[in-house]
Amino acid sequence: MADARRDQEHLGIDTNVLVAYLDAGHPLHKETGFLAQRGVALNPTVIHEAYHTLVFKMKWAADEASMTLVAACTDEHNLFINQTFRTVRAGLRIGTEHRELGGRDALILGNLLVGKVGELVTYDNELLALGKVRFGRSAISIRRP
Repeated sequence: MADARRDQEHLGIDTNVLVAYLDAGHPLHKETGFLAQRGVALNPTVIHEAYHTLVFKMKWAADEASMTLVAACTDEHNLFINQTFRTVRAGLRIGTEHRELGGRDALILGNLLVGKVGELVTYDNELLALGKVRFGRSAISIRRP
């Protein structure tokens, strides 16, 4: 039976999907256009990874990246999930169970699972290989956009 408390309105997005969506020059930008019609779930790890990528790899101005990311976090259609000790603990357990993941990916998954988000889109092959991750009574499906 599905978890009725699971957030079905918001789609979890990994950093690489957020960057592709925000940067019109990104080669995968067109694949992410559907996000304009969808509320997404964001968290501090994804936002700070996106900032780093936009500024240092995509060569955005730091203030433009910051303003764009704040706007995404405060958009009324999006969900911003804060990180707590419960989130950290979930991320550590996920990282222990799925040792192929890096710590930040495990933390992103833990954050979304604690927030009851049921789906994550990513281009990350390690995450995609998992397909689905469970934590307690929550589960998250992982797919490409």
